[in-house]
Amino acid sequence: MQRVKATVAYEGTFFSGWQKQPGKRTVQEEIEKAMQKVHKGTFIPVVASGRTDSGVHAFGQVIHFDTPLHVPEKRWPKALERDLPKDVQLLGAEFVSSDFHARFDAMEKEYHYRVLASRHRDIFRRNHTYFFPYPYNLEEMKRAASFIPGTRDFSSFCAANTDVEDKVRTVHEVRLEENGDELLFICRGSGFLYNMVRIIVGTLLEVGRGKRTPEDIPAMIESRKRSAAGKTAPGQGLYLKKVLYPEELEKK
Repeated sequence: MQRVKATVAYEGTFFSGWQKQPGKRTVQEEIEKAMQKVHKGTFIPVVASGRTDSGVHAFGQVIHFDTPLHVPEKRWPKALERDLPKDVQLLGAEFVSSDFHARFDAMEKEYHYRVLASRHRDIFRRNHTYFFPYPYNLEEMKRAASFIPGTRDFSSFCAANTDVEDKVRTVHEVRLEENGDELLFICRGSGFLYNMVRIIVGTLLEVGRGKRTPEDIPAMIESRKRSAAGKTAPGQGLYLKKVLYPEELEKK
């Protein structure tokens, strides 16, 4: 058996997230169905770096799987192309050692969140941005974002309905950029809690509207209460940009 590490992109609009769920269309299920066809009926499980929610997109999700087939690593995207749906694409693959694990070996993740900061809706971006038709103070949001990076308990930025007990994470960067009529939020860290990036975005947008101040952020984090932070921004604006592993971090 050969273990393969692969990078996957998907447009999340018509998916109920990554993880398989009874009676729902998920990215994991679609990839495993394609794998089963390529392997002539043999079920091949795939493991991802982490789950993404309903409507969330990915440029660089990382998976691994074990295969008995002798397919060259560069041929895997082509081998699966015919059997994958149009909203999922295998971007690349490489052979790795049998102890590689897409989830447990991940060292850093980067998420992007797109906000359509316009008075007018754009129907062609409705599934790929969060429509935010309000005036905002970008500098105040940037100042608020500067209080977030660090290693700490981020319970305040975690969905209340999670069973994760250890909520300490390391956030390396929270950055905002203006791109035309869009705001781009970039969050980079060792890992993120359930809905964490979306709660960070929702909170910073409240700062931008003057509902909170940048100086509220430290106390918000210190409280470790979900009720202390802002609303959760919707899923369609979120993208898993990339996942980095030890060998890739060494090259940075």
